[in-house]
Amino acid sequence: MNFAPPEAQAETQIAFTGNLIDPQSEHRTDDAAGKALKDPVARLMLVREGRLCLKVEDGAFAPYFSMAEADALEARFGDAVLLGRTAHGPVLAAPYDREKEALPDNLKAIDFRSVYIQGLLGGEDLGALAQGAALLSWHESHRFCGRCGGETVMRAGGYRRFCAACGREHFPRTDPVAIMLAVKGDECLLGRSPHFAPGMYSCLAGFIEPGETIENAVRRETFEEAGIRVGRVTYQASQPWPFPYSLMIGCIAEAVSEKVDPDLSELEGCRWFSREEVHRMLAGTHEAGLMTPPKGAIARHLIGGWVGRG
Repeated sequence: MNFAPPEAQAETQIAFTGNLIDPQSEHRTDDAAGKALKDPVARLMLVREGRLCLKVEDGAFAPYFSMAEADALEARFGDAVLLGRTAHGPVLAAPYDREKEALPDNLKAIDFRSVYIQGLLGGEDLGALAQGAALLSWHESHRFCGRCGGETVMRAGGYRRFCAACGREHFPRTDPVAIMLAVKGDECLLGRSPHFAPGMYSCLAGFIEPGETIENAVRRETFEEAGIRVGRVTYQASQPWPFPYSLMIGCIAEAVSEKVDPDLSELEGCRWFSREEVHRMLAGTHEAGLMTPPKGAIARHLIGGWVGRG
């Protein structure tokens, strides 16, 4: 899915962006997933309740299972989605029914966020997880037609659902989210949400509304959350975010006002930080223990890139 050479892409530093599976979108038949499951070299990612099942092998984690291994874990093959193919054969993602308490000792069910934060998988596998988790979540929440309420069925190996009652086709959705670093001179604007880890500050973010451009979403969200008005908005990078199926669109926003008036119903705090202070936060040497999001987060990419350009 990542068609440019990895060395040419700055965004490969960002978690969930390294997917190299060829989805073969133009060549999918309705029985593509079923055919792939019959391939003796097919590999499956297994997902249940926001957790990925992982093998523990010599201290490392492996995300793929054979058909026989998946069957032993009560995989629901009828709900499997075909992610695509690699040089090693077809790759699928499927839900499974084995409770995590009943997994053997060499298997662990770990939530997606921890898989990423703890660095349990390489970039390519983490990218595949973003694709598979998002698709499975979309199928789970779109089993009935939004037009007539009829039951829908999977088509195109997981890239479409069809309602026989009214003939409506439904396609996987992605929710766009603007995430932005507002800057003014040698200062940047960072906020803190109540659910953040102690001492963590990050970029502001919000969903892009219908009929809204990325630029206007950045301007609106920055003003609504912090009372800061911004002018020019520059796109930097993006990040698939499987919680459940979003795309984080990272931007730098040039502030044209200075007085911060935070929305305290959304934020615990929001203020300007100097480039020197942010550098200490990135390095883990801040005198008050303040910090930025972990490596791999697009917010970290935006913040670190701005500091580095100073």
